Formats: sequence, C-alpha cells, structure tokens
Amino acid sequence: MSEITRTEPIRPSIANLMPPAMVDSLQRRALLAGVIAALLCILGAATHPHQFLRSYLVGYIMGLGLSLGSLGLLMVQYLTKGNWGFLIRRQLEAGSRVLPLMAILFIPLGIGVWNHNLYPWANTKLLSPEDLQQFKMRAYLTPQWFIVRAIVYFALWIVLAYFLNKWGKQQDYEDVPDLPRSRRYQKLCGPGLVLFCITVTMAVVDWIMSLDIHWYSTMYGLIFIDGQGLITMCFMIMLTAALFKYRPMSQVLVPKTLHDLGNLTLAMVMLFAYFSFSQFLIIWSGNLPEEIHWYVDRLKGAWASVAFAIVLFHFAIPFFLLLHKPIKRNLKTLVPVVVILFLARYIDLLWYIVPNFNHMVNGVSDPRGAFSWMDLACPVAVVGLWIAAFCGQLKSRPLFPVYDPLWTEVEKLHGR
Repeated sequence: MSEITRTEPIRPSIANLMPPAMVDSLQRRALLAGVIAALLCILGAATHPHQFLRSYLVGYIMGLGLSLGSLGLLMVQYLTKGNWGFLIRRQLEAGSRVLPLMAILFIPLGIGVWNHNLYPWANTKLLSPEDLQQFKMRAYLTPQWFIVRAIVYFALWIVLAYFLNKWGKQQDYEDVPDLPRSRRYQKLCGPGLVLFCITVTMAVVDWIMSLDIHWYSTMYGLIFIDGQGLITMCFMIMLTAALFKYRPMSQVLVPKTLHDLGNLTLAMVMLFAYFSFSQFLIIWSGNLPEEIHWYVDRLKGAWASVAFAIVLFHFAIPFFLLLHKPIKRNLKTLVPVVVILFLARYIDLLWYIVPNFNHMVNGVSDPRGAFSWMDLACPVAVVGLWIAAFCGQLKSRPLFPVYDPLWTEVEKLHGR
C-alpha cells in the first residue's frame, strides 16, 4: 500500500484482467477464521441458545450489510455512471452474488422467531394486557408473516442482483453500443433502487426495531441503508489496497479515482451523522416517555462510553481526516481511516441491538443484555464466511469488464 504510480498500459482481455492469486489466499484465511468462529458459535448455541441468537443477529446484520451495500452501490453506479464505479463494479457484483448464502444464513433467525427466543412479540404470553390488545388489532408482527416478508425481501434482492450480474457478465464477451445498455440498466436500477430502499427499511424494522415493541423511528431505515453503503465502501477500499500490489489493479487505479472513493466515503459518514442526530434531536425534543427510553438505555452506564466511541470513530475522526485531499489520494493514509470506520460500524450495531435485551427480570437487570464473547464470535463467523464466498465469486470473472466504454476514460486518467 504505497503511493500510486503509473505503469505500462493494460490491454483489456479476459486473460489480462483476471484477479490475482492473492484472492485465493484471502479466501482460505477467511474461510478458516469463519469456520473456527462458527464452531465456537455452535458450542455457544448448545449452552446458551438465547445469547447465541442475540449475538448472531449482530453478526448477521453486519454480514448482510456487505451484500446489500454492494447491491445498493451497484445500482447507484449504473444510474450515475461515475468513473469510481468502474474500479469497484466487479467487486460490488461479487458482493451482491453472496445474497443467496445470506438467505440461507437467515434460518437461525427464523428459528428464533418460531421458538420465541429472540423477539418478545413472538410469544404473546410474555406481553402485557395492553400490548396483547394492541397486537390483536394488527397482525403485522406474527411469526408467519415475519417469515413470508423475509422471503419476499430476499427474492426481490436476489432478482435485482441476478439481472445486474447477468448483464454485467455480457460486457466480457459482447462489444455493444453503450446507449442501449445504459438504458436497460437505468430502467431496472431506477425503480429497483426505490424498491430496495423500501424493502431494506421494512427488513430492519422487522429484524431489529421490533426487538423493542414500544419504540419506533422514521429515520431507522435511512440510518441502516447508509450504514450498509458505508461498511461496503470501507471493505472495497481495503480490498482495492490489497489488490493494488498486483495486476491488473496496479495498472488501473489512479489517485483521482481513489479520491472519488474517499469523497463517497466522506459523504456517507456525513449522512450517517445527519440521520443519527436528526433522530436523536426529534425524539429528545419531543420528550415522550414511550420514545426517550430507547436513548436513556443507551446513554447510561457502559453504553454511554460506547455512544461516545461511536461519535468519535464513526464520525468525528473520519470526518476531519477525509476532509484532507492528500489523505484520500494515498492508500497508506486512506486505508487506516476505513479500517476505523469498519470497526466503528460493528460497535454501532452492538449499540443498536444489544441494549434491547437489557430488560428487568424480577426487579434485577438481565445480564444477557451485556456484552458476551459470542457478540464477537458470531460477527467473525458470518463475515468470515461472507468474505470466503465473496472471494469465490470475485475470482470467477475478470476484475474489470472487458468491453466497457469507460476504458477510454481510464486511459485519459493515465494520460495515454
């Protein structure tokens, strides 16, 4: 990871654009870490099933965010046709093709709904008379419809990813005019992005916000959509830095494109801060007992320190660093920033999910609402398996589309 320097021109062909052997090495290491962590999680599930499901939710949302973030950014790229997308498009395609695996890994959460070990609304015996009356009047939060909606979400996401990847693969074998192809992408990605935002919002409401049946927020979906894009961009920049040591990435990446990726990361950091602060300001100014308890639980005790860490590492430090142009144009300085953001995203998910289980049992705080070793093992398992599957998808195609009109722009950036 050094400063970007020019190399000899690259000849676009399938043979010249295949990913380097380091992808195989990364896949083996990720698979090893994922399997070891998964075995630990299985042991934890056998001894503490309740805690396993709660920790697994954290890991699953983090892994799913990488696939959904890839799909969302891929559609944004096709709509905007930015040069930044040419650099990471194949990586985004590979990330979106991991969605079938994430659909399979959703099964433990589905089991957690049916056996009433995860969501309080799934077991009506645990609801108060007031809550029970409310749930009798609406049938939205039921185990049956929870599973049906999840199937619909994954079906839509996988269909969008299928067509984008199918058409993207054609660019390796067909040299067709750009205008008809662009119109085809825009016809899919325009409405597709709207449906994507709606379904992701509904999914995080079902899977995360419903952990607390007394609280709601209209900003919730936007916060998670931005977080998914942010964690995906961080991963793509880290992977780009690793690939830059080898061809063909070393022949394509230029400081201007890296600067664009840094600017997009900065924009998502600012959006995350804006959405999060807006949610806090609206709820706190309203000062309604049924709303403010969510923040009260997260701003006392050890969780107050976690909240401060999120403000510091998820916004303040990355924001001020990414304002500087030299930092965004150099892999040595940009990669540490995105590593901080990647880890901060994990901390943020803990802050959103874990305190929901810190309820009172017989007047005593439930210790299962505190941090557990499975809160670390489960994310390592899910993300490790995700990276292994991602690498398998990435090495199946050239790292850049062979017949893409943006090759002309790449040559201009290199001054050729």
